[in-house]
Amino acid sequence: MDRKARPTPDSYTASLFAAGENEIMKKIGEEAMEVILAAKSQGGERVISETADLFYHVLVLLAERDLSLAQVEAELERRHR
Repeated sequence: MDRKARPTPDSYTASLFAAGENEIMKKIGEEAMEVILAAKSQGGERVISETADLFYHVLVLLAERDLSLAQVEAELERRHR
């Protein structure tokens, strides 16, 4: 992610990188719970919104660890051969 290599002071993504991996993982947990709650009691648009938030934070974690979405996709392909 560009915000990791070139952080800007007003960037939420850069603030996550600065806070560290534990904070990123905490946000993933919070967002996962929000997806579950939305799926239980809210409409499809809310599920989509919360899922987007979850995916975003997972992408930040991958970038924090210098991993890529392509690696995740390759793992999914390997599992479905």
